[in-house]
Amino acid sequence: MQKKKIEKWFKISCYAECVSCVLLFLIAMPLKYCFHSTILMIPAGCMHGIFFTGYIVFAILARKIYTWDDEDFVFALMAAFFPFATIWVEKSLAKYDREE
Repeated sequence: MQKKKIEKWFKISCYAECVSCVLLFLIAMPLKYCFHSTILMIPAGCMHGIFFTGYIVFAILARKIYTWDDEDFVFALMAAFFPFATIWVEKSLAKYDREE
């Protein structure tokens, strides 16, 4: 893929993973456990799983573009496991001229 396309899709995957996490944790799960309604659980869970996988794939592809060292790459991968950390990756790690 071209660099610009990977950058664009990586940014989209960062935000999509975050939004799906919000939908899953703040809407679908409270509906399930408080109101015993599972209507949003399956679609929200599937959507979050797809965006999670997309984020991981695009993080692997973005490693070469942003010239991440091993430490930065591990932080980018670990960010997928913490809610809303993908936004931090997009804002701080996904830059060309970062101060080291």
